[in-house]
Amino acid sequence: MTLFRQALRSTSRLPFICGRCRTYSAQAGALEQVVSAFRCVSGDEGVSVASAVREQHGRDESVHRCRPPDVVVFPRSVEEVSALAKICHHHQLPIIPFGTGTGLEGGVGALKGGVCFSLRKMEQVLDLHQEDFDVTVEPGVTRKGLNSYLRDTGLWFPVDPGADASLCGMAATSASGTNAVRYGTMRENVLNLEVVLADGTVLHTAGKGRRPRKTSAGYNLTNLFVGSEGTLGIITKATLRLYGIPESMVSAVCSFPSVQSAVDSTVQILQAGVPIARIEFLDDVMINACNRFNNLSYAVTPTLFLEFHGSSQSMQEQVSITEEITRDNGGSDFAWAEDEETRGRLWKARHDAWYAALALRPGCKAYSTDVCVPISRLPQIIVETKEDLIRNNITGPIAGHVGDGNFHCLIVLDPNDPDEVQRVHSFTERLARRALAMDGTCTGEHGIGLGKRALLREEVGSLAMEVMLGIKASMDPKNLMNPGKVL
Repeated sequence: MTLFRQALRSTSRLPFICGRCRTYSAQAGALEQVVSAFRCVSGDEGVSVASAVREQHGRDESVHRCRPPDVVVFPRSVEEVSALAKICHHHQLPIIPFGTGTGLEGGVGALKGGVCFSLRKMEQVLDLHQEDFDVTVEPGVTRKGLNSYLRDTGLWFPVDPGADASLCGMAATSASGTNAVRYGTMRENVLNLEVVLADGTVLHTAGKGRRPRKTSAGYNLTNLFVGSEGTLGIITKATLRLYGIPESMVSAVCSFPSVQSAVDSTVQILQAGVPIARIEFLDDVMINACNRFNNLSYAVTPTLFLEFHGSSQSMQEQVSITEEITRDNGGSDFAWAEDEETRGRLWKARHDAWYAALALRPGCKAYSTDVCVPISRLPQIIVETKEDLIRNNITGPIAGHVGDGNFHCLIVLDPNDPDEVQRVHSFTERLARRALAMDGTCTGEHGIGLGKRALLREEVGSLAMEVMLGIKASMDPKNLMNPGKVL
C-alpha cells in the first residue's frame, strides 16, 4: 500500500481548511487527524506543530512579518513529498515549500495557514558526472555544501547570491549574484528539475534522468519552474551545470570621481572582451560605511570591485587592459591582488556591505531593493535614486552588480516608526517604477514574493498576467501551492 493510502485511511472524514479564517472546522480533533496522517508518512520526528518551529518556518530574511503555518513536515525523500502533497491536495491544505529561509521577499509566509514542507533533510548530492560537468542535488543541499563536496574534483558551482541558500531554493527564485556577469543566473545553469506538483504527481521537466547541455525539444518546462517561487510545485531535485575551477583568480579595486565614470569603465571593459567574472559597484555612502565597519581606508567615492578568472598567462593581459580603461575614465587608487589572502582583504568591503549598512543605525532592520536596468541607464537611475534618498531622509547605501545593471539600496530603518516605514515603502515603489520607466525590471534576483505583485502586473502587462494565471490554474486549480505569492 502506498504511503498516501496508508495515511488516508485515518483521514477520510477530515474537514477542509477554511481559507478565509485559517481555522479548521469544529469537528473535534481535525488538526490532530491530519497530523496523524502526516506522521504515517514521515514518522513522529518528521512532523511538528510546535509554536517555535512553526514561527521559524513562517519568516525569511525579509521585513515581512512572520506568518507561521499550521504544521511543518520534514520529508526525507521525493516519495514522502509526493505522499504528503497528496494528503494536502485531498483536503485542500495550502503547501509552502521551505529551503533555508534566506529569501528576501516574504516568499515562505503561510498567508492562509496550511503545511510547510521543510526540505532540509533531503540533503544528498546525487549523480555527479565530472566529465560532463553536471550534478544532481536534493533540495537540502546548499551552495557552499555543494562546493565543499566538489572541492577535490576541480569543479565548482559559481552562482553566488551571498547567503548560503539551498540550490533548489535558488532555482525557485531564479537567484544570481556577483558572478552572474560571467556565469549567468540560475536560469542559465539548471538542466533539469524534478518537481512534485500540487496533486502529488512527480514531474521531470526535461525528461527523467536527462541532462543534455542543450535541447530544443518541446516547451521549456524547466525554465517555467525556475523563478516560480513555489507557486507551481515543490522542487525535489535539480540537475545543474558545473564549471572548472579557474587556474588563476585576480581581484582589483578602483575608485572613480563619479557614478558615470565607473559605469563607463564597466561598459568599456565588457566591450573589450575582457572575460570579467565579477564587477561590483559601491557608492560613496556604502564605501564610507564599509570603511567605518572594517577599519578600512578606501577613498570615499564611487568604487568598483573586480575579479578575473582564467589562466595565469591571461591574467596579466586582462588586468592591464582593465587598468588602462579605468585610468582613461578617471579611475585612481587601482590595486590588484592574486593570492587568496590579499584578494580576501580587497573584497572585504563588498562582502560585509550588508553588516556595514546595519551598523550605520544599530538596533534597526535592513531591507534590500532589487531593481535592474539596461547598463546604459544605470548612472541616471543611481543619481536619481540617491537624490530621492536624501530628499526623504532615508538611510540607503547602494551596492550593485554593475556588470548586468542590477543594484541594491540597503535601506536601514526602524520598523517601529510608522512614518519611516511609510516613507521607505513609498520610496521603494518610486524606485521600482523608475526602473520600469527605463525599460528595466522591479526585481533582478530576489523575486516577486509578497510585496511586488502589483509591480509585476505593471511590468509585464495584463495579457502576460492572464497567461501566467492560466498556467497557474491549469497546474494548481485549487490554488494550494504557496498561495498569495507572485500572482
